[in-house]
Amino acid sequence: MKQLEVQIMGQSYLLGCPEGGEAKLLEAVERVDTAMCKIRDAGKVRARERIAVLAALNLAFDLTEPSAASASTAPSTPTTTPAAAMARTETPARTAESTGDADVLLISLLERLDEALGEDGQLL
Repeated sequence: MKQLEVQIMGQSYLLGCPEGGEAKLLEAVERVDTAMCKIRDAGKVRARERIAVLAALNLAFDLTEPSAASASTAPSTPTTTPAAAMARTETPARTAESTGDADVLLISLLERLDEALGEDGQLL
């Protein structure tokens, strides 16, 4: 197994990579770095682990959308995923009334995560 040193949000990581998988790993690193920097630059979330959780939720949400397969081959356009939007709002519950089922489920998940993490680990 090969090891690659990469940068995500300015921090170095040494990652294991199967032979021939370097391009895929570097693409994944770029997606994660972009997602995390986008959330950080929005200014509401500062803790690295919170940014990582929100970025992971955004990326997972993107994978669940029916157009995710075609979007990965099309040029990327800036969009706001629910977790990124929630990172900028102060009261996520108020958005649940005007969004689709996926947004409601995401909000519910974030509230459950907040409960599990306690006061010191609040995502929002």
